[in-house]
Amino acid sequence: MTKWWRIGAVLMFGLFIAYLDRSNLSIALPGLSQDMGFAGDAFADTSSWALTAFLFGYLAANLLGGFLTYRVDPKLTLVVTVAVFSTCTLLAGFVHSVGLLIALRVVLGFAEGIYWPQQFRVAKAWFSEREMSKGTAIIQYYGQYAALALGFFLLTPLYDALGWRPLFWITGLAGIVLVIPLYLAFLRSAPAGSVPAVPPREPGTRSRMRFADFGGPRFLLLVFSYFSNGMLFWGITLWIPLVIEALGFTGTGRGLLAALPYVLSLALTVPMMSISDRTGKRVLIASSGLLVGGALVAAIPLVDSPVGKLVLICVGMGYFTATYTSNLWAIAVTDLRPDLVGPATGIINGFGAGGGGIVAGFVVGQLRAATGSYLPGFVVLGVMAIIGGLALLAYGRLRPREPGTTPGRVAAAAT
Repeated sequence: MTKWWRIGAVLMFGLFIAYLDRSNLSIALPGLSQDMGFAGDAFADTSSWALTAFLFGYLAANLLGGFLTYRVDPKLTLVVTVAVFSTCTLLAGFVHSVGLLIALRVVLGFAEGIYWPQQFRVAKAWFSEREMSKGTAIIQYYGQYAALALGFFLLTPLYDALGWRPLFWITGLAGIVLVIPLYLAFLRSAPAGSVPAVPPREPGTRSRMRFADFGGPRFLLLVFSYFSNGMLFWGITLWIPLVIEALGFTGTGRGLLAALPYVLSLALTVPMMSISDRTGKRVLIASSGLLVGGALVAAIPLVDSPVGKLVLICVGMGYFTATYTSNLWAIAVTDLRPDLVGPATGIINGFGAGGGGIVAGFVVGQLRAATGSYLPGFVVLGVMAIIGGLALLAYGRLRPREPGTTPGRVAAAAT
C-alpha cells in the first residue's frame, strides 16, 4: 500500500468525519431552535453563540495542542482526540438546553483543535517538498471539502426525514465505529520514522522556541492571511444553509445548493494542485484565491437575482478554497523545521480558523439581526479576504530562500 493510501487516504477519511461533526449544527439549527425556544427574535444571537462555540475551543486547542503534543507520537493523539470529539457529537443529540449544547460544542472544538496539527506532523515526514501540495490536499483539503460537499447534500435530507437528534447520533457514531478502528490499524501498520524527530536538547541549553524560529514578523503575515481565510470560509460555511433559504430556495434541493460551492472547489482542486506543484508559484496562486474569492463575495449585493447571488457565492468560494487551502499549508510546512510544524500550524489554524471564524460568525449574525439580511456580513468577509490576499503577497516577498530555514539561517549558511 503506497503512502498516498496508507497516510493520505486514512487521514483524509478521519478529517471527513471531523468536518461532518463541525457542520451538522448548521443543518440542525431550524429544528433545534424550535425545540429549545430561540426560534424567534433571539435566533440570530443564540445561533451565533451556538455556531461559534466550536471555534472558541478550536482556537484554544490549536494554540496549545501543537506545543503540548509536539514530543508525543501524533498517531496516538489522533486516536484519543477522535474518541473525544465523536463522543461530544453523540451526546449533543441528547441535550435539552442551549447551555449544555454550547459546552459540548466547545469541548468538540478543543478536541478537534488538538487533532488538527498532528496531520501535518505526519505529512512533513512522509511527503517531499515537491509532493507537499498533493499530500496536504489529500489529507486536509479533500477530507474537509468532501465532507462539506457530501455533508450538506446527504445530511439535509437525513435531517428532514429524522430530525436533528438522529443527525448528531449518526455523525457521532461514525467516528467511534469507523474512524477509531481504522486509525488503530494505521497505528499498527505505520512504519518507524513516521513521526518527525524532535531535536534532542543539548546539555546546558533551553528547549524553548523563539519567535524568530517561526520567521519573525513575516510569520504574522501568514497568520493574518489565514485569519482572513477563516473569516471568509467560516462566515459562509456556518450560515450557508440559512442563506440558501433566505434567498428563496426551499425543498430537499436546498442541501444540494448548499453543497455546490464545495463541489466546485473539489472540481477545481486537481488542476490547481497540479499547476502549483509544477510551477512552484504557491504564494501567487494562494493569494489569487483570497483576492478573487473576496472580490466576488463582496460583489453579491450588486446582483439582484437570487440565482446570480448564488452563482457569486459558488464561484467565489469554489475558486478561493481550491487555490488557497492546500497551497497555504504547503507553504507553511515547507518553510518550517520539522519540530516546528505542529506548533506553527496550530498557531496559524488557531488564530486563523478559530479566531477568524469566531469573528465572522458574529459579524454575519449581528449584521443579519440589524439589517434582516446576511449580505452585509458577506461584504465584510469579502473585503477582509482581499486584505488577507495582499498580506500573503507581502509574505511571499519576505519568504526564506530555502525551505525550512529562516533568513538568518540562510545568511549564516552563506558565510
